Amino acid sequence: MKKAVFFDMNETLLNLSVLKTEFDKHFDDVFVLKYWFTKLLHSSTVMGTMDTYKNFGELADVALENLFFETNTHLSSEVKTEILGAFKKLPAYNDVIPAVKKLREHNIRVIAVSNSSLEMIKEQLTNAGIIEYFDSYYSVDDVKKYKPFKDIYITVAAKEGLQLKDIVMVATHDWDLFGAKKVGLTTAYIKRKKEIYHPFYLQADLKSDDLNDLMEQIITMK
Repeated sequence: MKKAVFFDMNETLLNLSVLKTEFDKHFDDVFVLKYWFTKLLHSSTVMGTMDTYKNFGELADVALENLFFETNTHLSSEVKTEILGAFKKLPAYNDVIPAVKKLREHNIRVIAVSNSSLEMIKEQLTNAGIIEYFDSYYSVDDVKKYKPFKDIYITVAAKEGLQLKDIVMVATHDWDLFGAKKVGLTTAYIKRKKEIYHPFYLQADLKSDDLNDLMEQIITMK
């Protein structure tokens, strides 16, 4: 049996619906939230490639300014605060609590591993009402390099006293699972969005569109 499960947070455990509501106030475009989040993730990857680091909040701020600039939309300080503040108040998907409870019932550690800052992770887990179900949580701030670079997966495993083979990484992002699998973690894909799993990335060991089902698969793994 596996000893721990690492969970990505944004989009995997936490639903971006609150953010969509905020963006809908300013844009008539169903893809604008995805575009902003993609720009944010792209900049985090570029920063990692160049061995440079700014925290996720700073990158989110710049991506938001860029989005409004590109669309000739005025961005006031109040609007920026509202949108970025909503990022800290994302609700958990309905299947999260019963799923992580299953792991804890089988003495499998539940650990959040996120690109968000440590302070933001605590706020997000608290506001979503799920922090009590996590044994620990880690930010890429610890290694100053974002997922999917190998540093955070290896560092968290070491801090938790775990061997890589005893860990499952759960995410809805194929690039996150690609990074985790490259360093030796078992990977589990939760399908939260309508998109194709990238065919050129290492494929996940487990896949499901229901987190409870995914946890059952993890629990029964040898």
